[in-house]
Amino acid sequence: MKKKVLIIDDEKDFCLIMKGYFLRKNFEVFVAYNLQSGLFLIDEVKPDILFLDNNLPDGQGWKYVDQIVEKNPHLEVYMISAHQSKSSFSSPNKNIVVWEKPISLQDLNSTF
Repeated sequence: MKKKVLIIDDEKDFCLIMKGYFLRKNFEVFVAYNLQSGLFLIDEVKPDILFLDNNLPDGQGWKYVDQIVEKNPHLEVYMISAHQSKSSFSSPNKNIVVWEKPISLQDLNSTF
């Protein structure tokens, strides 16, 4: 069974690049451009991997991350932001990783 990736980010170019990357790796890929549809898709699709942007048109993704992981303990979460450094967020949960934009192909390849 294919692994599912959900990308929640309002930058359409970023989503396209990420979607292409994961499709080539044979993942099933879902995209949401705002928090509300992203949260809906998490419940609907039950992804294995989540890329969550912080600065979204309808809120800050990082504020929801604990609640998302609580409901989906299996989920690997990659929090992404161009505007915040890794040190500005910490979580005791080992499933949560912070990546800064731009994400390098090297990071993706070594992780997936």
